[in-house]
Amino acid sequence: MAFQHCFTDGRSTGLCLGKIVCVGRNYADHAKELNNPIPTEPLLFIKPSTSAVTMEQSFAINEQWGSVHYETELAILIGETLTHANEAEVASGIAGAGLALDLTIRDVQSKLKEKGQPWERAKAFDGSCPLSVFVPIEQIDDLQNIQIQLQINGEMRQDGNSSMMLNKVVPLISEISQLFTLEPGDVVITGTPAGVGQLSKGDQLVASLVNLLRVETTVEG
Repeated sequence: MAFQHCFTDGRSTGLCLGKIVCVGRNYADHAKELNNPIPTEPLLFIKPSTSAVTMEQSFAINEQWGSVHYETELAILIGETLTHANEAEVASGIAGAGLALDLTIRDVQSKLKEKGQPWERAKAFDGSCPLSVFVPIEQIDDLQNIQIQLQINGEMRQDGNSSMMLNKVVPLISEISQLFTLEPGDVVITGTPAGVGQLSKGDQLVASLVNLLRVETTVEG
């Protein structure tokens, strides 16, 4: 089922989901686990809104395409137009935070990287971005101290903290806005901690922003 909504409060009621800006290799341990170099500047790519599905419902993977990997990420919902924004403007323009799964066809991505080609075939396909509801920014004390966890079939697979990001949320979004405008309803997913791996049909997932948000979902069998 397609993602139907983002977030509602007094400031952002009626937001429609826009583009999803993704940040690669924003945790050093994750870059190392895939034998990737640590970038010297944010590694950016975009998923279209059609890639999003509702995380709270079960979602499907197409194993015929290859090995589909999970990457659990802190997702930031944009509430105001940000273009060439400074950090103060970014801080006031964030509407909320939630969870994203950046699903990746790893075999395809590896082949694309070898050829120096873009990653969209591996990252931007329909259903490649399960998104949760969003917690209002007013309920979050510190975006750089959020524990991000993923359990699969009762086993902890990812357990990292946003403090470990190479590019912190507010300056990261400021830098993104220098390149292209972020609009209300856009989402920035901020990279994944170490521990990524393959999904299989029937897997039971519990994704959490500890003390803020917990989502149980299933890979359709």
